[in-house]
Amino acid sequence: MTSGERMANDVDVDLGHLFASLIKRWRRIAFFTLALTAVVFLLAVLATPKYRAETRLLIEARESVYTRPLAAGNGERAVLDAETVASQVEVITSAEILTQVARELGLADREEFEDSGPSMLESLLMTLGLKSGPAATAPEERVLEAFREKLQVYRVENSRVIVIQFSSEDPQLAREVPNAIANAYVASLRAAKLEANVDATQWLEPEIADLRERVRDAEARVADFRSGSGLLFGGNNTVLATQQLAELSSELSRVRASRASAEAQAASVRDAIARGAPLEALPEVQASNLIQRLRERQVELRAEIADLSTTYLGDHPRIRALRSQLADLNTQIQLEMQRVLEALETEAATARGREQELMSDLEAQKDVSSNAEEQQVELRALEREAAAQRQLLESYLTRYREAVARGDRSYLPVDARIFSRALQPSEPYFPKVMPITLAAFAASLLVMCVITLLQELFSGRALRPADSGGIEPVRQVEMPAANAAAPAEASAARTMELGEVDVEVAAEALISSGVARAIVVSPEGDEAAATAVLVAREVADAGLRVLLLDLTASGAASRPMLESRAYPGITNLLTGESQFADIIHADLYSSCHIIPIGTGDLDEAMRGIDRLPIIMGSLTTAYDLVVAECGDADAAAVRRLMEKDARILVSVLDPSGESIAEATRELRDGGFSNPLMVNPSAHMTPTAPPGRDVA
Repeated sequence: MTSGERMANDVDVDLGHLFASLIKRWRRIAFFTLALTAVVFLLAVLATPKYRAETRLLIEARESVYTRPLAAGNGERAVLDAETVASQVEVITSAEILTQVARELGLADREEFEDSGPSMLESLLMTLGLKSGPAATAPEERVLEAFREKLQVYRVENSRVIVIQFSSEDPQLAREVPNAIANAYVASLRAAKLEANVDATQWLEPEIADLRERVRDAEARVADFRSGSGLLFGGNNTVLATQQLAELSSELSRVRASRASAEAQAASVRDAIARGAPLEALPEVQASNLIQRLRERQVELRAEIADLSTTYLGDHPRIRALRSQLADLNTQIQLEMQRVLEALETEAATARGREQELMSDLEAQKDVSSNAEEQQVELRALEREAAAQRQLLESYLTRYREAVARGDRSYLPVDARIFSRALQPSEPYFPKVMPITLAAFAASLLVMCVITLLQELFSGRALRPADSGGIEPVRQVEMPAANAAAPAEASAARTMELGEVDVEVAAEALISSGVARAIVVSPEGDEAAATAVLVAREVADAGLRVLLLDLTASGAASRPMLESRAYPGITNLLTGESQFADIIHADLYSSCHIIPIGTGDLDEAMRGIDRLPIIMGSLTTAYDLVVAECGDADAAAVRRLMEKDARILVSVLDPSGESIAEATRELRDGGFSNPLMVNPSAHMTPTAPPGRDVA
């Protein structure tokens, strides 16, 4: 498809004409809207009114703290979680409860529960054998099916409340049914508890009788073992042999301590005597009353001798007599200290004898205690068995008494209560005549407006050609296909007459001819590369999708269109460093896109130059026009990019320059006989944003 054809197919919606069609056809819109509203109003008025009522149940533990069984701990209570409440919803909607309520209220005799006969679709399905007839369904099943259609049971979110809703043509029936369902549900729970209670008492009776025999046997085995083993128990229910062993151990420890103390005292006295040390400071000597009295008499004699020595000489009879008494007194003290040592040694020997005796008794008592412990272990096992049997019997007896008492008193609270019973509704919930009528009016009005707008759009009356921005070929939208080439021929003729053209004429020629590629050659160097930029922007301003491909070595074409030279470009794509999405950038001053020369290695990029025609082919499928600035390329380089839908442009700054004539001659010799000479000197460049240079 050429660019001119693509622009010819670009049309806009005329909103003014589109909405004017609503005013123009208001009578038809009003007629159908009011007619549909009237039909809906009549259907709503003639419809059978339906009433709805609801009963609410609360699922909770109804057992009080005063009547709760002692055996019912926290782990044995019913867990009233979300799954439990959801299960109760299924119980309420079970066929057993619904059938019971239907029989109690005689729903099968009411008209709204009778089978009104199959519809046309159902009759057709029954004829084809795809659905069974009414005769194949039991009357109770048909009533139950109609019952379920009118019933709705659900759990209130994040609560243990269950709502039972029922709708009927009879307001009294709408009230009776949910109340009857709630009563039947509570009665079924009570019956289930009663049945469980009866089953429990029937199971506990033989179990209790059997347990009594087992308890009796276990206690008899304990008594027999006690009498046969000869075990004697002391205080704190401790075996007497073990208690005696403990007492012997304590006595042995005491005797050993006494023996060690006596030996230590005797050793200290003996050592003092052997060394000739004064014995007065020894605790054992000081503890002897006789030695203390002798010491006191010794002190008195020495004091008397010292007193007489001041008057008499040493050989005085009195002094000699006192010294004789002092010598006898010292001898008595030594003899008494020897007796103390002998007493200590005797005490140590006695303690050693007692220790040996206690050790013998202890060894004998160990054997007795070991046998007693073994017998006590067996006795404890028998006692544990008897205690466990007795505890189980007491537990069963407690539960049995509680179950019997609850059955006799008919006290079986269920885990649900009715806290809101259904009341007879005074107004029907369906149909709401006014809301339905207003909704029908709004919906029919909206549908008629949409239908009218779609008719205008599909007829083409609400479409107009798109704004072309002043480019003449856009006015050829509705031209016949046979005359589509006329603008191109006229533009070519005009170009031949002028010799060289400005940017606007060049852009018009590219648009009208419908070419997909514009190969721009700039023999005068980088300054002439601005022609490709101006042509690309001019075509982009006309509404086409345009891409400028900069193939100059210096990047002269893309430099004024981007903010810096650091953007990846065609060299990065040829070296495999980047993808298409990475190298395509937006122009700062137009809707044109740019592929700069890039930052890749030129030598490595030239090794992949054979991929350039493939890249150009891919770009022409995505854009309406690809403008390739080739710099001062020769005819051989241009031929790589040429296709049947390509046009060559030569940028001309100085028409009299030799480079222009040489390039034109070289192109014509290379087979490009009609290059388009473009002079950008008369083109007005766009105004630069604040703080930037004009591109």
